[in-house]
Amino acid sequence: MIKKTYSVQIKAPAAKVYSTMLGIDNKKTYEQWTAEFNPTSTFEGNWNKDSKMYFVGTGEDGKRGGMISMIVEHIPANFVSIKHIGMLMGDDEITGGPDVEKWAGGCENYTYKENNGHTHLSVDIDVIEEYEDYFDGTYPKALAKLKEIIEQ
Repeated sequence: MIKKTYSVQIKAPAAKVYSTMLGIDNKKTYEQWTAEFNPTSTFEGNWNKDSKMYFVGTGEDGKRGGMISMIVEHIPANFVSIKHIGMLMGDDEITGGPDVEKWAGGCENYTYKENNGHTHLSVDIDVIEEYEDYFDGTYPKALAKLKEIIEQ
């Protein structure tokens, strides 16, 4: 896997960036910025440490699918670490096999650093090489959308 970092500077306190990004107070704010990845993107579960989380959407085939993950660390408005452990296909959890083994165990970390009412948001993510271009093209757009939602 390749470690990638994407970041954005947002004119808002870390608590607001964190809450909006994760949909803490309103799940729709999470769905708005992650729509850059998939227009039907959402999550099922909660952000509590050691919780299982499904990051899901409807695929081009019209079926529900996504990632099965664990919340490894959650320090509100400071740091969130997500470990990807499998795939969701419809209602089936797939945690083994060649498709999963390529990226299972990869992490996605969100770090919020506030300075004078501005927040530097950094996303560190493990990606497999075949998805590097996709993430390089999509993550900056998603973070720009998050910035727009927060600063409006």
